[in-house]
Amino acid sequence: MTLAGVEPLLILELALLGIGTGFLAGLLGIGGGMVMVPFLTRILAQRGVSSDLAVKMAIATAMATILFTSLSTMRAHQRRGAIRWDIVRGMAPGIALGGLAAGAGVFGWVNGQALALFFAAFVGYTATQMLYASSPKASRQLPGRGGQAAVGGGIGFLSGLVGAGGAFIAVPFMTRCNLPIHNAVATGAALGFPVALANTAGYVIGGWSQPAPLPDALGFLYLPALTVIALASVLVAPLGARTAHALDVRQLRRIFAVMLYALAADMLWRSLN
Repeated sequence: MTLAGVEPLLILELALLGIGTGFLAGLLGIGGGMVMVPFLTRILAQRGVSSDLAVKMAIATAMATILFTSLSTMRAHQRRGAIRWDIVRGMAPGIALGGLAAGAGVFGWVNGQALALFFAAFVGYTATQMLYASSPKASRQLPGRGGQAAVGGGIGFLSGLVGAGGAFIAVPFMTRCNLPIHNAVATGAALGFPVALANTAGYVIGGWSQPAPLPDALGFLYLPALTVIALASVLVAPLGARTAHALDVRQLRRIFAVMLYALAADMLWRSLN
């Protein structure tokens, strides 16, 4: 696949989208998928893709970009020794199973409006907890390997249905278990890779048998968008990671909460339209 036949304006739009989401990926540990989806949906719809399929292709393509963004972000956080690899190893098996179940199975027939409404409420609640809740109990700790695998399964499954890297669930969960916010953000970034890998494989399998709605589509993936956004986001993600470590805990919590409110508002809008 090349970009020779892609309009220059489309390449510019996708590059700007990649720059914005790449910075957010480094800053907050999120993959940026949920930020990309509304923009990619419009881009695909403008090119004649049906509205229902455009949303699914946008979600799948956004998730696939996280494969590359998470690696860049992960390297930046790892240089500071902030990633808890024991947690990544504990959650990864569940993430793989949950992601495959979502991408290859449920994703094709799930009711998107009901799901978006549920997540709007869930993410809004999580944002409020991040912003206003008191400090977690000192005795609260992360669960053992079995509990972490179960949480990972939920993260992988839910992320696959909305095209997110999983940090919007993982980071609040880890901070509620007394993991420092900088470690939670860094670990959330590292978890983005197994989330994206499992779900992207599922999207390709789930969409393999359907006719390609556009040239350079693979399953539910739109490859030109994947290429441009991935290149732009990988270049910018380390800048976001450096910015995250320059902020204090309260600032990072507020930024993360505002981001979650924005995501909740977007999902609410999608559920009502």
